[in-house]
Amino acid sequence: MLGWLAYLTVAVVWGSTYFAIALGLESFTPYGMVALRFSLSAVLALGLGRVRREAWPAAREVPHLLIVGALLLGGANALVSYAELHVSSGLAAVLGGLVPLWLAVFTMAKEPLGPKGWAGLVLGLAGVAVLVWPTQGLRLHGGGLAAMMLAPLLWSWGTLHGKQHVHGGGLMTNVGIQMSMAALMGLVVAPLSGGYLRGPVTHRALFAVAYLALFGSLLAFSAYIYLAKAWPPAKMGTYAYLNPLVAVLLGGLVLHEPFGPRGFLGMVIILAAVALVQLRPKAVVAEG
Repeated sequence: MLGWLAYLTVAVVWGSTYFAIALGLESFTPYGMVALRFSLSAVLALGLGRVRREAWPAAREVPHLLIVGALLLGGANALVSYAELHVSSGLAAVLGGLVPLWLAVFTMAKEPLGPKGWAGLVLGLAGVAVLVWPTQGLRLHGGGLAAMMLAPLLWSWGTLHGKQHVHGGGLMTNVGIQMSMAALMGLVVAPLSGGYLRGPVTHRALFAVAYLALFGSLLAFSAYIYLAKAWPPAKMGTYAYLNPLVAVLLGGLVLHEPFGPRGFLGMVIILAAVALVQLRPKAVVAEG
């Protein structure tokens, strides 16, 4: 039951964070938002870990926690924020749906892709092609699309790295260490990449960053780290099926982002491709 609760939290809350990132970018730069968001959530997570008297991870596992924080939060999450400067939150969420596909690719040594898996890879590329083909209504940008292609790869790689190398320490303590790494990256990179602000700080942007820190990071990321330990990658990764649905709905209703027939077709193709990879025979990867 706890696993399913964590799964639903990640699926729904992270679907809404694409929308919240778009709001936060009204005032903050991508790495400015990373610095603020993860500084706040890191302090809260480490504080909760102390209140709960959690064990600290072994010294040999701390570097791996920092690597995971750099790849997932300082890398992939920052790339998503950058991408949303140039593409809609709905399109970013659709391309984020490639996470389960990359998880399947990275674990294919233990569980070969097979005919359905390879068909899914080809179909996924076709879905991306449909999305990026010039069409009226979709905001297309080469750098933004490249960022959203790289982000799922880094996210999947970092997830599996943590699953393999981190076994001790309390949940909130480990999450706090990972978020501290992302906050440090934001504080260092932001001044070198345009500063912390893109414009006047609005109440809407501040609310969005607070939502990202409390719900997107502290709640949902903690649920994700728990889920990555409790479930096999192939099963856990399917949370990304639901993220685009939530993101497209919020982006269309609140931000009035266009998502025409071609965008809908691309989303369906990509999700079908991911399903082919995930639902292939013996798709469940054995625990390491």
